[in-house]
This record gives sequence, C-alpha cells and structure tokens, in this order.
Amino acid sequence: MVSTITTQLVSLDEDLGADKEAVLRALSARFVAQGRARDADELFAAAWAREETDATGLPGGIAIPHAKSATVTEASLAFARLSPGVDFGASDGPADIVFMIAAPDTAAEEHLAVLSALARHLMDEDFLAALRAAKDAEEAVAIVRAAIGEDGGEAPSAPQAAAAAAPVEDGPRVDGHPARIVAVTACATGIAHTYMAADALTAAAKKAGVEFAVEPQGSSGYDPFDPRTISEADAVIFAVDVDVREPQRFAGKPVVRRPVKAGIEHASELIAQAVAAATDPSAERVSGDASAAAAASNAPAESFGARIQRVLLTGVSYMIPFVAGGGLLMALGFLFGGFEINASANDIVVSNALWNLPDGGLTEYLGAVLFAIGNISMSFLVAALAGYIAFAIADRPGLAPGFVAGSVAVLMSAGFIGGIVGGLLAGLAAWWLGSLKVPRWLRGLMPVVIIPLLASIFASGLLVLFLGSPIAALMALMTEGLNNLAGSGLIVVVGIILGLMMCFDLGGPVNKVAYAFAVASLGDASATNTVPYLIMGAVMTAGMVPPLAMALASTVLARKEFTAPERENGKAAWLLGLSFISEGAIPFAAADPLRVIPASMLGGAVTGALTMLFGVGSRAPHGGIFVFFAIDPLWGFALALLAGTVVAAFAVVFLKRFARRRENVVVAAQAEAVAA
Repeated sequence: MVSTITTQLVSLDEDLGADKEAVLRALSARFVAQGRARDADELFAAAWAREETDATGLPGGIAIPHAKSATVTEASLAFARLSPGVDFGASDGPADIVFMIAAPDTAAEEHLAVLSALARHLMDEDFLAALRAAKDAEEAVAIVRAAIGEDGGEAPSAPQAAAAAAPVEDGPRVDGHPARIVAVTACATGIAHTYMAADALTAAAKKAGVEFAVEPQGSSGYDPFDPRTISEADAVIFAVDVDVREPQRFAGKPVVRRPVKAGIEHASELIAQAVAAATDPSAERVSGDASAAAAASNAPAESFGARIQRVLLTGVSYMIPFVAGGGLLMALGFLFGGFEINASANDIVVSNALWNLPDGGLTEYLGAVLFAIGNISMSFLVAALAGYIAFAIADRPGLAPGFVAGSVAVLMSAGFIGGIVGGLLAGLAAWWLGSLKVPRWLRGLMPVVIIPLLASIFASGLLVLFLGSPIAALMALMTEGLNNLAGSGLIVVVGIILGLMMCFDLGGPVNKVAYAFAVASLGDASATNTVPYLIMGAVMTAGMVPPLAMALASTVLARKEFTAPERENGKAAWLLGLSFISEGAIPFAAADPLRVIPASMLGGAVTGALTMLFGVGSRAPHGGIFVFFAIDPLWGFALALLAGTVVAAFAVVFLKRFARRRENVVVAAQAEAVAA
C-alpha cells in the first residue's frame, strides 16, 4: 500500500494563509502536486462543504478537515503545524495542529482503517506534544507513520469498538450496581470524528467511574455489540450525525442523542446525562419493542427462525410510517372531500389550483390534495416493506434491490406477500454478493453498482418470470374468499381470528401479519367492495383492546392486584390504547404473560366479532379514536371497543385473583404440614 503521508505533504510553521479557507486550498494543492488528487478546486470544495456542515476544529488546538471525493486517487494525509494558529471553529480558539484527510469516494477498508487510527491518536496528548516538538518534516512523518502502523509494523485493522471502561467503587450506581452505559458514534464520512468521539467518551466514562462500551460505526465497518451488553446497559448514547445502524437493538433503552462532535467536546456531559437518564422514568427512550429486544439480547445465538422474524419485523417497522402518515392523510381527505373523493382526487389535483377551484370549492380541493398525497404515500407500502427487509439482511447494499423487487411485486399484483418474498430474495442476493472476496479495485464498486445491479436482476427477475403470477393468484384467492365470507355469517369468524392475532403478541410478528394484511387489503377497497374496510376496522379496534384493558384493570378495577410500576404504566396505557398502540400492554405481558395474554386475546376476539357483526369499517389504517371521522358506524366501533376492553379487564383481574387464591391454598397446606 502506498504510504499515506510523505514529507512533501507536511508543512511546519509555514504561512499557509490567514484563515481556514486559505489553509484548505493550500493543502488541497499539495495533494494534487503529489499526484494524490486530480483537481485541487474539487477537493477543496468537498472539504469546504464538510466545514460548512460542521466546523472541524476541536479543543486543544486541533483541526481535522476531511473529505471523500472522486477526485482523490489515493487515501492520504497532509499535516500542517501553523504558527500562528488559524480559527477552525473550535470553542477554545485557533488550531495549530491541522491534519487534512483526503479519501477516494470508493476508499478500500485498509485505507479507512489507517485514517481512523490517526483520528484516535489525536486524542493522545503525547502524540500531539511530539508533533509540536518535531524539528523537521522527516521527524513529523515518522511520528505519524508510527501511529498509523506504517513504520514497518503491521497496519491497523478496521477500528472497532473501543475498550470498555471499568467502573470504580465510588462511581455512580443504578439499582445497586455500577452505572452501565453503551454508546454509538458515527459521523458523515465515518473516518475521523467517529473514532475520536468513541475514545473521548471512553476516557470520560473511565474518569467518571462508569462501566462503558462503545460501537464506532465508521466507513471501514463496525463490530456490533454483543446482545448481552445491550441488555445489561442502563442507558445508551447516540453521538451521531447519521442514522444509527440497527437501532432496534436498543429498543426501550433511555437514550441521549447528540451530534458526534459533542461526543468529543462534551464527553463528560454526555456520560452524566446518560447516567441521569437511566434513573429518569420520563427520559426519552429508543423506539421499538423493548421486550422483544430484551428477549433477543438474552439469547446466546440467533436461530434461523428468529433471524427471519427479526428481518420481517424490521421491514414492517420501516413500512408503518408510510402507512400511518399516508392513511391519516387519506382519512383527512375523506373528511374534507367526502368518501367519493377517492374516484376523482387525482384529476382534481392535476386540473385545479387554489386560484382555479373545482365546483366543490376549497374543501373539495383540499380533500383531493390530502387524499392524493396520502394515496401516494400508501403506494410505497410494498416497496418499503421489501426494501427494508432486504436492508435488514444486507444493510445499505440491499435497499435498492429490495425497493425494486417490491415495486415489481406491485406490478405483478402479488401484494404484500410478493413484497416479502421479493425483499427476502433481494436481501439474500445482496448479502451473498457482499460476502464475496473481490480484487481491491472492484471493492469500491460493489455496494454502489455491482450489488444493486445483480441483486435486482436476480430478485425481480424471479418475481417476473416464476413467482409473481402464482403469488398474485394466491392473493386473488384470499380476496375472493373474504368477499365470499362477507356475504355469510362467517365474516364474524374472520373478525374473531383477526382479534386473536392482534392480541396474541402485542406488536410482534403475529400482530404485524394481521395488520399488514389489513393495510394491504385497503388497496382493493371500493364502493362495491367494502370488505377491506371491515377487516381494517376489526384489526384496529381489536389492537386497541390490550392496553386499554390493562389500563382499566390496573387504575380502576383492581389497583391492589398490580405493582406500583404497573399502575404507573396503566396511566400511560390509556393514551397508547386510544392511539392504537398495542405495545402499551407489553409491560404487563412481560411481567405476567400467562394471565395478561389470554385475557387480552379473549377481549380481542369479542371486539373482532362485534366489529364484523356491526359492520364497522375503517378507511384509515392507523390513529385509533383520533380518526373517528374515518370510522363508520362510530357507535358500533365504540360499543365493540368498550365490550372487548371490559371483558379483557375483568378476565385479567379474575385470573390474578384466582391464581393468588391457589397460591394461598398451597402456602397454607405447606404451613400445616410443617406444623404437623
């Protein structure tokens, strides 16, 4: 590998300009002069864009401007020791130590590992002192090469999680044990700030006496936490400028969210905030199913079935915002424009404007606009489902093939089942292609060209040529069966089944299958086919029952049967239930599954049957009681919901009291035996 830094890329105590723009232009020109980049202006523009996003100056007189650009031919470092220093935006004044990092936009992993190793050494005071004392360029180059493994030793491997900081005896404690904090760091380029923040947080945690581990998610890859580490953590820090990869692993954990630079400059504050959040019941938490995350964390290894379940739930979780937002917009469209707006919304939007209103006036126009936007959002349902299933398998390289496969599933009328199949095929193909060992020159093209191309051909080609038509026939058969049931008394049976599914695992895979089926069915709804509205009505109403029932039981009917934390959760469950968030019952189910889940299923079955019996239809796929205007008849919805809630609440109270009496009998018998 070509040396990352040479003496020609070093400037000691030279005048490169009075401001950071001049310094960046001078260093960019040096890269070009040494054949490390083709265009100095293009490299400067990339570095300057990074500066405008977030200044790269750091406390201690350091600046680390960096850029990834197609004009860079070889990952390289330029070092400047400035006298006087130049302002790079640090809070404590000008920088006299400046490293400019230039990386190709397709940089190989070993290059990124070297550059990241340098970033970590910038947190080392001895390293900085040596650079400030270097007598000439040769000595400065030797210091840097020793730090990054280019002095004849082995080059550093891709940086992974920083070593955990061990607690001290007088450090902060949570529930009787030393505070345990985990963190994720990630910056836009994944080269410098990612690893500097990781090291700064590790040092701050050690000083504070906190048990700590960090996962730097850089361009050269990352080493995921052991699930048990996450499970045992009291809180998590997200010091990131980009999305956290696999955030569902941290579901339910108290979280502190800050930019990655705060992890460098205010590491001690972030550690203190995380410790405080660990004991604050009102602290922000990572969204998702906390009980499912905890269960996964306690497992020693993920089985094939568990992995498939996690992949499918990931796809559904990313799909839901399209459904919730789009569905509510469609419901608002119905509110403003009437239930006939779905037939004419697109024509009204295209042919009219605020200054050219249709015959129905402003309300009809607004209704059409809202419905059209919502309908477009809903049209992403299958593509998003497939895309994020593939993403869960193969990370970012799987996204494009997954979205394409989902769109092809829609083209083939294969519905959400086709989207699931297409997403799995695309993800597996992308994962396999990404695991291949390819030459270094091809490695950079794999995630952006080769994998999307070949995985799309494979997954979408199979759907078009072989799988799409059979799946479409299956979907048509299911729809026809439901339409036939609608004309008979058996539609009530469908409601019971859907109610049981919605309440079985409270947001888990069975719940999500019923919900996804209901949402996908809405696309086939029309004035002559109202069955999808009935299915959606049964699913949403039954899904509201578990949290409402637990709230009723724990705060009204039998407070003494529940613990103090459960009573507190019960207060929050009222709003969660009314909002159609089944997960509001998870704290109760996790503590007492053998009583809570059967009681919830009983209430859900009652509600599902009654919604079908009363003909309750919902034109909105989410929102609970807050989309009352999209539910008809409203009285049927309210009565079915009330009946199921009361049945489930009394059932869980009965089960708790009956079980307690049984326990008391056993205890009394044991006491008599001992006395005898």
